[in-house]
Amino acid sequence: MAKIYEIVKYGTPVLREKAEPVAEVTDEIRALARDMFATMHAANGVGLAAEQVGKRIALCVVQIPVEYDVEEEGGPRLNRDDLLRLALVNPRIVETSARTWKMSEGCLSFPDITGSVERPWAITLEFTDLHGKPRREQLQGFLARACQHEIDHLQGVVFIDRMSYARRLALKGRLRRLKDNTEADAQP
Repeated sequence: MAKIYEIVKYGTPVLREKAEPVAEVTDEIRALARDMFATMHAANGVGLAAEQVGKRIALCVVQIPVEYDVEEEGGPRLNRDDLLRLALVNPRIVETSARTWKMSEGCLSFPDITGSVERPWAITLEFTDLHGKPRREQLQGFLARACQHEIDHLQGVVFIDRMSYARRLALKGRLRRLKDNTEADAQP
């Protein structure tokens, strides 16, 4: 039975820490990935990084619906079916497209906060899968965006860091309240 973790919120120090590489894919890593998928689904998300469940390890999970895997409604699919659900161990983006696009993003660690973020349209990603096998995949569109968002978490970067200064300024009060509430909830 999968465990559902509490998702840490903005203001929790682990969200700003760089993840430690995973030395070996073990049963514990596979169990954590399974629990992270369950936690992400329970929260209606499309991605989750280990830092968001309080673990400082280089592991993230992403799963997008098939209907998100098109450039425009009715258009052709962008990625293979087997890439729409990924557990990424020690992921690295090794190449990005010159083409970029802006889209409103949210984050499970930032409830009710969204903002436009510009990201590369396509990426080449190297990672280890849950079988311990190294992989290299090219991803496009929303799937590439979701992976970039989660890999940012593993570097201690959160999506508000990628927003325009004007948007961050507009969110300043809400972010301060979220951080203050998170810190208050952490007090014994």
